Amino acid sequence: MRPLPLLLTLTLSTSALAAPTPATLTYGGENFRALAAESYRMAGLSGDFETWLNQAYIRAGVPLGKGETSLTAALDARKAELAAAKGTQRDQLARDTAAWAHRFIKKAVPKFSLERGFEFASMARTGERQCLLQSVVIAGLLQRAGLNAGLEMVWKSQSGQESNLGHVTSVLRLPSGAGDVQVDASEPEPFARHQGVLTWADGSYRFLTPTFAGDGRMTAYKRAEDGGQVKTVAFLDLPYIRSQFNYYRGERAVGGVLGTGKGRSTPDGLKLSEKFLQAALQGNPSNALAASVLGTVLRKEGRDAEARTQYLTAGRLYAAQGHTPVSMEANLKWARGQSASLPGRGAFGLAALVKQWSGQF
Repeated sequence: MRPLPLLLTLTLSTSALAAPTPATLTYGGENFRALAAESYRMAGLSGDFETWLNQAYIRAGVPLGKGETSLTAALDARKAELAAAKGTQRDQLARDTAAWAHRFIKKAVPKFSLERGFEFASMARTGERQCLLQSVVIAGLLQRAGLNAGLEMVWKSQSGQESNLGHVTSVLRLPSGAGDVQVDASEPEPFARHQGVLTWADGSYRFLTPTFAGDGRMTAYKRAEDGGQVKTVAFLDLPYIRSQFNYYRGERAVGGVLGTGKGRSTPDGLKLSEKFLQAALQGNPSNALAASVLGTVLRKEGRDAEARTQYLTAGRLYAAQGHTPVSMEANLKWARGQSASLPGRGAFGLAALVKQWSGQF
């Protein structure tokens, strides 16, 4: 089995995007602190997330190792253990560490909230989590332990159900290079087998189909559009992850595109959705999901000409990345004047857009 390198090493064509650096999300590091501080600031919450998470670790009763009294000390001790381990023993210790992170997050933050759980502030204030935030935290813990971990978007679930990038999972790359394992706190067991992911591969963001070994390792990735095997795969970069936080702020804005908290969209709510979706695209113009939902916001505001242009822009992103979800196909038909309305329940087919799996808790 060929190892899956973290960074791309191919000679890319001049039309390819520059390879981004996979996000450094180390617990206690600059990026982790900045993401948490931004959420706290927006929520008007005092204190800091690391202090809260360390207290949650003590309360949860899910220790990592023996004798360490703080989360940081436990992770640093595990890092030393991993550095001393060799071969299959090191891989198993890495998997054990990932399984611990899964248990810890589910115990420390028992509630799942699509509306608020993407904010660090919500995890601390109300004990709520969502797929993006829990994945960032798990990846941060694993990175602090010296492991190679990151995030990938999910477009096809374990059961084969497709969504418009409706989920996020953390992923651990085994130290030996024997493959990747999905670490998903939305599932009752730590190691998931989602059948479709999006991440950086062979020079661009791409929709991929993993190949699984019997023990749940992803040993290869194939392009969704043609089944061709990719040579190099990297986890999502920090601009993409920051973009996703703003995406969820736009998607779940009160009175926004989904009518959160109001039961309907309002003019002020739609403006708030638009603001955060624009911010998501400024952070990463290749975020196809943010581009598509911005089109829906514009459409709900009655700005049809702008909405059509925005949908066509989003359609080009999906096409370049290798897959166009059903809900986006419907949007494109409307943008091209091929239909007057979109299929499915909910305004402009958004029920399909935000479909989540029943296993999330």
